Amino acid sequence: MGWKAGIAAALCCVSWAAHAQTPAEPPAVDWRLEVVRDGSVVDVFDGSTALGQAQTATHHHETVHRVGCAENPVAKIDLARTLTISPQAADTAGVTFAIDAQEILEDDTPQRTREGCPLPPAPRRVSASHPNLVVPGGQWASWTVVDLHPTLIYRIRASVASH
Repeated sequence: MGWKAGIAAALCCVSWAAHAQTPAEPPAVDWRLEVVRDGSVVDVFDGSTALGQAQTATHHHETVHRVGCAENPVAKIDLARTLTISPQAADTAGVTFAIDAQEILEDDTPQRTREGCPLPPAPRRVSASHPNLVVPGGQWASWTVVDLHPTLIYRIRASVASH
């Protein structure tokens, strides 16, 4: 074997060894999260996120209330919902997620002045985390974030994306 053939063979082996040691990219997880308030879907988040990565999204909903005895539409409230969703693991049992949530909700309890005139609902901040929500393959998993006034449930479905 000539020296050129020897160098070519050596380079080929080095190239093959380097390729064999390249770590595979983590699989992506396709997911959909529905926010259910008092039995009705009020918001939807969806995406495709690689295992071990996180995706953060904020949705805003501005609401206007009639206030005072003249019921003027002046009370504006920005209801914001920020979710960070991170698929942590995937196996035959399903996908495990870590979810962090920050929400501004309206209180369901109506408020009135001494004269009986309507006041806008008081905004309420909710912070919640779920470090290990397991979502079985092809099924929905639910997490109750707020039990009452209002009831707030996150419902998520996921699957490992096919390439």
